[in-house]
Amino acid sequence: MSYRADPVTGTMAAGLAGRFVWEVPVLDALGLDDSEELAYRALVEVPSYDAAGLAERLSCHPLDAARSLAALETLGLAARSSSGTDRYVASPPSVALAALAVQREEALRRAQREIETLTEVYRGTDTDRSVSDVVDVVRGPKAVGQRFTQLQMSAREEVLGFVKSDIAVVAPEENTAEDAAVTRGVRYQVLIERSSFDRPGYFAIASDSIQAGEEVRVVPELPIRLLIVDRRIALVELLSESERSIGALIVHRSGMLDALLALFDRLWRDGIPLMLGADGKVEGPRSGVPELDARILGLLLAGLTDQAVANQLGLSMRTVQRRVRALMDRVSADTRLQLGFHAARNGWL
Repeated sequence: MSYRADPVTGTMAAGLAGRFVWEVPVLDALGLDDSEELAYRALVEVPSYDAAGLAERLSCHPLDAARSLAALETLGLAARSSSGTDRYVASPPSVALAALAVQREEALRRAQREIETLTEVYRGTDTDRSVSDVVDVVRGPKAVGQRFTQLQMSAREEVLGFVKSDIAVVAPEENTAEDAAVTRGVRYQVLIERSSFDRPGYFAIASDSIQAGEEVRVVPELPIRLLIVDRRIALVELLSESERSIGALIVHRSGMLDALLALFDRLWRDGIPLMLGADGKVEGPRSGVPELDARILGLLLAGLTDQAVANQLGLSMRTVQRRVRALMDRVSADTRLQLGFHAARNGWL
């Protein structure tokens, strides 16, 4: 039985008798490199190993196995076996790994205190900033993407965003930093340009965001791409349509940031909430409206065209129009405006 780590993906494939398959390194957060993690995982499965036995298990050179065992001993994850000084036994994970985790947590706390100290020093220079210091220019899609991710990772309370229909740097489905921020409790308020729903599958993306706890509203059009973190710093993406060159402005505390916040607050008040339930669907009926009709009404209220609603729900436009007509007949409405009034009055939305 042998374990072999792929040098690129870190995947460890086991023989038929193997007890586990290691997909990606997970103990690197505790200071272990890939070879040390492989060695420790192998060591916890047997009473003891010497360098030769571990090398055979991991399909590596005995010198590499010996170095890994020595490193584990230094970290307190392995100890010499009483049956022989050339054999090693694993330290209990609940003790040894927990101790490493405590050490790392203390290091992170020290780093956090240093970040807060440096932040106070940085804030002290805010009042001394010149006009040119208020805005940082970022050039190139890679650099813009990095700032976009870093800002969300640094968020503590809230993230405000404008999402235009065309993708500049990071597609919504690839924004993993957003998922991580929402998971740790950061509040997201996102305004989406209505034409975004012309993209197939976009409704599902918006549904997932709302199901995760984000607030989403729809507006006919947005003037810029915008991300504001904790109302203290903003990223304004810039895209040259003629040259397709990508850049961004990082806006610090200033009158310009105040203007961006005022713009967001104003458009947010005018936006139409995309109303989805906890199951990721438009809020269901409260007065006997079928679920599909409620979803159609919710998307129409957000301003989508019949064709866009059909595309997002996987229906034909004729089906959408037919169901809307049936709802209008149900409440004797001559126009869709009247239908919206009756839907609100009857608690359908």
